[in-house]
Amino acid sequence: MVRALALSIAQLGDRPVLAVLLKSLLVTVLLFGVVGFAGWVGARAVIDAFGWDARWRDLAGIAAVALVAGGAWLVFRAVAIAVVGIFADDVVEAVERRHYPDRLATARPVSLMRGIGMGLGSAARTILVNVAMLPVYILLLVTGIGTAIAFFAVNGWLLGRDLGDMVAARHVARDHLPAWRGSTRGSRLLLGLGVTALFVIPVVNLFAPVLGAAMATHLFHRRPVA
Repeated sequence: MVRALALSIAQLGDRPVLAVLLKSLLVTVLLFGVVGFAGWVGARAVIDAFGWDARWRDLAGIAAVALVAGGAWLVFRAVAIAVVGIFADDVVEAVERRHYPDRLATARPVSLMRGIGMGLGSAARTILVNVAMLPVYILLLVTGIGTAIAFFAVNGWLLGRDLGDMVAARHVARDHLPAWRGSTRGSRLLLGLGVTALFVIPVVNLFAPVLGAAMATHLFHRRPVA
């Protein structure tokens, strides 16, 4: 895991990897910007629709933007992984070209539509599972560390699945994916836990999705399953 992280960091400057990093950050910021602007406009429109004092319009807009900003922090991982999932094939290919050229020769590039589908599926799973786990997270607050442990375990499992699939999609037939997932649960969970840790570190979390895709590539090819 440590070596996979070191190799992934060393490759951040590669043009294809850097391009994905910049595109994913741009798309993520634009998405949150659009949602924030829509919240601002919507909140002000509600004030006008109910005929309330116009002085409340700006305050309502600011409150809406603040709520979106808070929500963005909570769902950043889901959105970032979804966006990177669309472009992940470029990162995986770059890692394979440098470190695993023999496996690159037999890889099947992931289509844009499949990448979008995988990215949206990842975001939906992350949001739905974490919303379903909210009562558990809240109950575990009394333990002091139980909520953090549960959060890491749940999101490590989710991330391990999604990042692993980004690489496996190039090398494992769709009907063999369930068997591959079953045989790599442990390594994918460790990967997911490691990348989840990266997501909670300020600034580093901006690089976490791309680093995760690169790390998943190294781990896949060190434990290949045909």
